[in-house]
Order: sequence, then C-alpha cells, then structure tokens
Amino acid sequence: MAVPNYTYLKLKMLSPSGVITVESTYEHAYDCDVECIKYAEALVEAETLIVNLDRLGSEAPDSKHRAKTFEPMKAIKLIPVDPTSSNDWALRINATLDSK
Repeated sequence: MAVPNYTYLKLKMLSPSGVITVESTYEHAYDCDVECIKYAEALVEAETLIVNLDRLGSEAPDSKHRAKTFEPMKAIKLIPVDPTSSNDWALRINATLDSK
C-alpha cells in the first residue's frame, strides 16, 4: 500500500506509528537507473547466448552416426611419435609432406 511519487523521488506508506516517507536524490535515482540498464543488457546478452548455443547444439552432427565411406589417402608416410621408444605409435601423414 505504498504510494510512489517519481517527481519528488519519494515513497510514502502507512505504518502503525504513522506515515513513513522514503526519500532519494536525483543522482541516486540516476545511478540506480544506469545499474538497472546494465543488468537488463547483460540479461538479454545471456539469453541470446543461450539461444545461440541451443541452435548450434541442434546443428551439431550426431556422434553416433559416422561416415561409412572414409578412405585414407593412397600415399601416406608413418612418422614415429617417439623414435627412441619401442612402441609402434606413429603419425600418418601425406607422403608429399616433410616429416619435420
């Protein structure tokens, strides 16, 4: 049951002991307005980001479906990951690329 008066920046409400008046300054009202605008802009940006992420998520390929016609390059070179190791780990690169 409060009554705001924006012209005078006052809020009046009844209490058991009489009328309570809450006052402010124009500077404080301006600062609150600027803060509210920044919060609203951040909220809109966050909602836009969520919508974009949802859209991108629906466009992402399904990880369960894989290409069945993949064929490696015909001319490849095997480059050992660690030449000093006895394991057979190697990178496969195009035969026309330099091994370095």
